Amino acid sequence: MEISIFGLGYVGCVSLGCLAKDGHKVIGVDISDIKVDLINSGKPAIIEKDIDIIIENQWKIKQISATKDYIFAVKNSEISIIAVGTPSTPTGHLNLDFIYRTAGNIGEGIAQKDTFHIISVRSTVMPGTNEKIGKIISEISGKKRNIDFAVVSNPEFLREGSAVKDFYNPAYTVLGSDNEFAIEKMKQLYHNVKAPFKVVDIKVAELIKYVNNSFHALKISFANEVGNICYKLGIDSHELMELFAEDRLLNVSKAYLKPGFAYGGSCLPKDLKGLNTIAHDNYINSPVLSSIEPSNTNQKDIVFSRILEMERQNDNNVQLSKLVGKNRSYIMEKLPHISSLLHENLFDLIEKSELIVITNNDNNIDEITIHCDKIIYDLAKVSSLMNHPNYFGISW
Repeated sequence: MEISIFGLGYVGCVSLGCLAKDGHKVIGVDISDIKVDLINSGKPAIIEKDIDIIIENQWKIKQISATKDYIFAVKNSEISIIAVGTPSTPTGHLNLDFIYRTAGNIGEGIAQKDTFHIISVRSTVMPGTNEKIGKIISEISGKKRNIDFAVVSNPEFLREGSAVKDFYNPAYTVLGSDNEFAIEKMKQLYHNVKAPFKVVDIKVAELIKYVNNSFHALKISFANEVGNICYKLGIDSHELMELFAEDRLLNVSKAYLKPGFAYGGSCLPKDLKGLNTIAHDNYINSPVLSSIEPSNTNQKDIVFSRILEMERQNDNNVQLSKLVGKNRSYIMEKLPHISSLLHENLFDLIEKSELIVITNNDNNIDEITIHCDKIIYDLAKVSSLMNHPNYFGISW
C-alpha cells in the first residue's frame, strides 16, 4: 500500500520505518525541515533501538521519503496516518490544535483526489475527536464521510526503548470506525503485526489509551506503596510481589475489573483496613491505599443518589433465609426492623415494588423481563434485562 504519515516524532518515525519494512511505500510529513531532511538522508528523527537500521535500509531501497508538502503526500497515498503530538495544556486538557490542523491539511489533499481515502488516527485523543476530524475534512474537502473518505481510530501502544518490538507485538490492534471497508484495509496494513484485531466502538478506541496508561500508573504506585511497607517490616518486596503476580485467577486477570457496584463483605474492607493500619503505625504515607475505601464509599453514594432521584419509595429485597454468618448477625443485631421488609418470593416482591435494584446476576433474574413493568436499576449488567423499556445501568 501507499501510506502517508503526518508527524515524524516518536510514533510517526517508528511507524514510518516498520510499515516500510513490511512492504508498504511510506511518505512522512512534518513541518520541521530538520526531521524531513533526516529521513531523506536515511536517518531517523528520533533515537530508538533498531529504528536507525530500519530507516537506513528502507531509504536505500526507496521505500520511504519525507516532505513538507502535505497535499502531495495525500494525493500519493491511500491511507494517511495522523501521528502528531497532543501535548497537555496548563489546565491538564489536551491541546488538539495539531490534530485539527492536520485534519484540515488532509482535507485539502482529499479535495484534489477522486479515489477513496482513509485517515487513521494514531495520536492519543479525547473521545469525540474522530467525529470532529471527519467534519473538518468534509468541510474543507467538500467530500462526504464514508462515501469519499473514512476515519479510523487506531491508538498506538509504543514504549520508549522497545518501540519497534512493541509495534510488531502489541497486546492487540485496536480499530474503531463507522466504515467496514476502512477496517478491512487497516487489517491489511498490519498484516505482519502479531496481535489479534479488536474492532470496537469509536469512542472506546479513543479512550482505551488513557485507561491503559492510568492503570499502569496505578500499578506502579500500588507496588511502590507495598514496597515502602515491606521495607519498614524487613520484608523482601520483590519476593512478595512475585508471589502476588503468580495469581492469574484474581490478581493479574480480568477479575474485579468490570465496572459496577461497590465491594462489600467482610474480607476486603477488613484486610484493606489492616494494610492501611500497618502503614499508619509505621508512619508511612500511602495515598493510593488510603484512597480505596473513600472511592468505594463514593460508588455507594452514586447509587444511593440515583435511587433517590428516581423518587420511588419501595426498594429491592434481601432474603433472610439466605443470609449466613456475619451478614445475618449484623442484620438481626443492628437492623432488626428490616425483617419486616424482607420477601422470600421474587414475584411478590416485584408486585409490591416500584423500583427493582439488581445487585447480582442471579439465575432467576431473567423472569423479571417477562413479569415486570417496573423501573429496573442494574448494578450487575444482566444482559437479558438491557432491552427492558424501563432499564437503567449504573455505568452502561
